[in-house]
Amino acid sequence: MSYLPLFLWTSNLVLDTVGHVAFKIAAAGGREDIEAQHWWRMAAQPWLWVGIGCFVLEFVVWLAFLTLLPLSEGVLLGCFNIVVLMLIGRWRFQEKLTPWRVAGVALIACGVALVGLGR
Repeated sequence: MSYLPLFLWTSNLVLDTVGHVAFKIAAAGGREDIEAQHWWRMAAQPWLWVGIGCFVLEFVVWLAFLTLLPLSEGVLLGCFNIVVLMLIGRWRFQEKLTPWRVAGVALIACGVALVGLGR
């Protein structure tokens, strides 16, 4: 893989990860009795807007990335985001990593590696 697709893939990975983590942080916390209050509280969170900004930028980066690779390769490489998000979820939010989840992440990582080697 040449440098531009690698740069775009890495940028996509970072933007997607930061966007998801920002949304999780904005949504965290106690839910109020009145549902509308919960949504207003989230809308006031700066992390929500960081997440939205990341996903807008990711959209542009993803389109640029897909112009350089076949769709089948680009989408498979995009699946690596799942691996990163699962690890950050464990580290930042103390989410469970069951043996099945670890096996799934390992299979995804192997698949991404095989796609990358097959270029």
